[in-house]
Amino acid sequence: MSPSTHAAGSQLERLLRLAEASPPLPTAVAHPVDALSIRGAAEAGERGMIEPILIGPAKRVQAAAAAAGVDVSRYRLVDVEHSHEAAARACALAASGEARAIMKGALHTDELLEAVVAEHSGLRTDRRMSHVFVLDVPGFPRPLLISDAALNIAPDLMTLRDIVQNAIDCAHAMDIVEPRVAILSAVETVNPKMTSTVNAAALCKMADRGQIVGGRLEGPLAFDNAISEEAARTKGIASDVAGHADILIVPDIESGNMLAKQLSYLSHAQSAGIVMGARVPIVLTSRADPEASRLASCALAILVTQQAPSKYVR
Repeated sequence: MSPSTHAAGSQLERLLRLAEASPPLPTAVAHPVDALSIRGAAEAGERGMIEPILIGPAKRVQAAAAAAGVDVSRYRLVDVEHSHEAAARACALAASGEARAIMKGALHTDELLEAVVAEHSGLRTDRRMSHVFVLDVPGFPRPLLISDAALNIAPDLMTLRDIVQNAIDCAHAMDIVEPRVAILSAVETVNPKMTSTVNAAALCKMADRGQIVGGRLEGPLAFDNAISEEAARTKGIASDVAGHADILIVPDIESGNMLAKQLSYLSHAQSAGIVMGARVPIVLTSRADPEASRLASCALAILVTQQAPSKYVR
C-alpha cells in the first residue's frame, strides 16, 4: 500500500510497544535483491525487532545493500542462485525452526506462497492461509483489521471460515480479547441472490456452534453499519458488533483491495500486514510501504509468534 502523508499513527505505534520487549525474531528474508527490500529488513534488524537471515544471490544482495546505503555484514547471508531457491530455502529454515518468520523480498508474492504451500515445505496446516491488514485510520478510535484483501480471490464458505478465524487469531495477538467481527455485504438482510449475505449468515451460525471461536460475529452488514453506531441505529440494527467492528471480513479480493486502498489513499490510513494460517507468520511488504508500516508488520509477526493458534472443529 502507498505511504500516507500523516505521521506514524497511534495504532501502529501500539503494535511496536507491544512487541518492543521481545527478543529479535529470526526471520528468513527471501530474495532481498533491491534497495527497498534490503532496507526494510535492515531497518527492522537495526531496531532489534528481527534477526534477518538474508537469502538470495550473494552478489545481488550485497549490491542492493550498497545501493541502499545499509551495512548487512553482521547478518547471516545464505547464497542461492535465484528467487525460486530463495523462497524454498526460506521455507526450509522456517520448517526447521532456524527462522520463526518469513519476510518477502524482491520476488512475486505468488512465488513465495507457492513455496510455502508446497507439499513438502513443512509449513502447511489444515488452515487456509489468508492476509490480514491492520489499518490505523485517522479519526478512527481503534485498529481496523480487514481480511482477505490480498490472497484469496473468491473464497467459498469454508475458506471464509478460515479467513475469519485467522483474523480473530491476529486480533488476539494484538491483545484484542474478544474482537467484534463484521461480515460485510451490500445489505443487512439475507438475500439468496446475493451469495455474500448467505455466507455471512452461515458464518454467524458456525460461530454459534463453535466452528469459529474467540470473537463475536455479525452479518451480513454493510460497511456503514459495521463501523458507524449512528448508521446502525438508523437502520434499526440491534447488535453489539454493528457500529463497533474491530474486524471487517470482505466477500472477495476485489472489494477488500478497493476498501483497503481507499482508506489508504483517501483517509491517509497507515497499515501493517501479515499472512496467517501457515506454521510461521509471513510478512508481505509492499514496495510502496513507508518505514512505519514495514516495522509495524514485523511487530505484528512477533506478536503472532507469541500467540497460540485457536483450535476449532473441522
